[in-house]
Amino acid sequence: MKYLAAYLLLVEGGNEKPSAADIKSVVESVGVEAEESRIAELLASLEGKGSLAEIIAAGSKKFATVPAGGAAVAGGASSASGAAAAEAAEEAEEEAKEESDDEMGFGLFD
Repeated sequence: MKYLAAYLLLVEGGNEKPSAADIKSVVESVGVEAEESRIAELLASLEGKGSLAEIIAAGSKKFATVPAGGAAVAGGASSASGAAAAEAAEEAEEEAKEESDDEMGFGLFD
C-alpha cells in the first residue's frame, strides 16, 4: 500500500508517470526502506492501463458489482429471530437506563 500511496501522491503532485526512483524517493523521505522489487511490481501492474483516472473508473465499476450482503441476510431472517432481536434491544435499553450518571452522584457534563 505504501508504494501505491507514494504513486498516488506523485500523480496528484503533477507527475503523471512516476518512475521507480520517484516512488523510492517518496517512500524513503518518511524513513521507510523501499523494496525495489515491490515498486517494480506496482509499475508493471499499472503499465499500459491508461491514466490514473481511467484505472480508478474501471475499479469503481468492478466494485459496484460486489454485493453488500445486508439486504439478503435481513430478508431471510425468521420472525423468531426478529422477536429475539427486539427483546435484546429492549434489555440493552433498560440496562442503559440503570447505568445512568445520576446514580453515581454526578453527571458527565456537570
